[in-house]
Amino acid sequence: MELSNKTIIITGASSGIGASAARMFANRGANVVLGARRSELLKSLADEITSSGGKATYLAGDVSDGQYAEDLVSMAIDTYGQLDGAFNNAGVIGDMVPLTDMDERNWADVMAVNLTSAYHAAKHQIPAMKDANGGSIVFTSTFVGHTIGLPGMSAYAASKAGLIGLTQVLAVEHGTDNIRVNALLPGGTKTQMAGDDPQTHE
Repeated sequence: MELSNKTIIITGASSGIGASAARMFANRGANVVLGARRSELLKSLADEITSSGGKATYLAGDVSDGQYAEDLVSMAIDTYGQLDGAFNNAGVIGDMVPLTDMDERNWADVMAVNLTSAYHAAKHQIPAMKDANGGSIVFTSTFVGHTIGLPGMSAYAASKAGLIGLTQVLAVEHGTDNIRVNALLPGGTKTQMAGDDPQTHE
C-alpha cells in the first residue's frame, strides 16, 4: 500500500480492528484521523502514534450522527489538506437475543450504528475524495448474514448484509470518479467487542 502522506479517516479507532488499522496506516506514512466514542482512548492512541513519529488527530463522537461524519471530513481537510481514504469500521453487535424477544430500540440502534452510519460517512467522504481526484472507502461488514446466519444476531446480520449491498452500489456509482469502495468480511476476531461488552465499537 502506498500510504505516505495519504489522509485516512478511521472510525471505531479506539480499540480492536480500528486501533490496529490506525497503527498500521500511520506506520506506513499516512495521516490518520481517528474517530470513536471514547475520547480518552482516542487521545492515547493519537499520542502513541505521534510519539512514534506518525501524524494523527482525533475527534470523539457518534458515527450514527451525520454532523459527526461531516466534522471528521472537515478535520481531515483542515488538518492535512485533503481526504484520500476512509476505513469506516465502527460497529456494534447489540443484544444477542431471538428477534421475537428483541426490543425495537435495540434494532434501531444497531441499524443506526452499523448501516445508517455508512450512509452518513459516504455522503460526506465521497465529495471530498472527488475534490482529491480519487480515493478509497472501506467498510467493515461480516460473513454473518452474508454466508451464514447465527442465532440471536438478526439485527447485526441484517445491518451488515445491508452494508454489503450499499458498498456494491457505491462502487458502481463512483468508479468513474476514481473512488474505490469495498467491504471487508472478517471472521471471528479477538477484540473487546467480541468479549463481555456487546456495545463496544470494533
